[in-house]
Amino acid sequence: MITIGITGIIGSGKTTATSMLKNRGFEIIDLDRLSKDLIMKEEVVAEIRGQFGDEYVSGKTVDVARLRDKVFKNSEALRALEAIMHPRVRDALRKRLEELEGAGEEIVFVDGPLLFETGLYKKLDRIVVVTAETGTIKERLKDRGMTEEDINQRIPHQIPLKEKERMADHVVNNNGTRDGLEKEVEKLLQRIKEWEVRADAP
Repeated sequence: MITIGITGIIGSGKTTATSMLKNRGFEIIDLDRLSKDLIMKEEVVAEIRGQFGDEYVSGKTVDVARLRDKVFKNSEALRALEAIMHPRVRDALRKRLEELEGAGEEIVFVDGPLLFETGLYKKLDRIVVVTAETGTIKERLKDRGMTEEDINQRIPHQIPLKEKERMADHVVNNNGTRDGLEKEVEKLLQRIKEWEVRADAP
């Protein structure tokens, strides 16, 4: 089984590219969804309450929006949250990959915005970065209703896109239309065939 991480900064089009892969029948592990499931577990809620205080927990669930706002403005708080979440995400990912390999999957994509930042890329066979020009990314984010302040808070917490491109095994360029991105995804699938041949070589 080949495991392929797919990543990119917010607004790059990673989610759209991943949906195209899913529509082609590929198995996708969504780390954001996995994290959202984990953060609602009782033991995690208790740990977050202990670390951040009662104001970040509503009833038996974490006030995710309030917590997100805090960690994007406070690097120490971000590190504290990462210490709680990242080991659990790594463990859940490992278990899911084992399940899929046992089920006979040949290619599995792992969709996550912070594969490099968390070190999870080291656990995967290949890494694909979805990229776009900075101006294009900012326009997309503004179209989503984000302010310039919101954008400037979110992006600095991620490794610069050019650095991610340098570390990637393949880059998907998403500066144009949806049709253009479809063509880029087809190029990626051709590249994956090359990786499979190399993996099968004696």
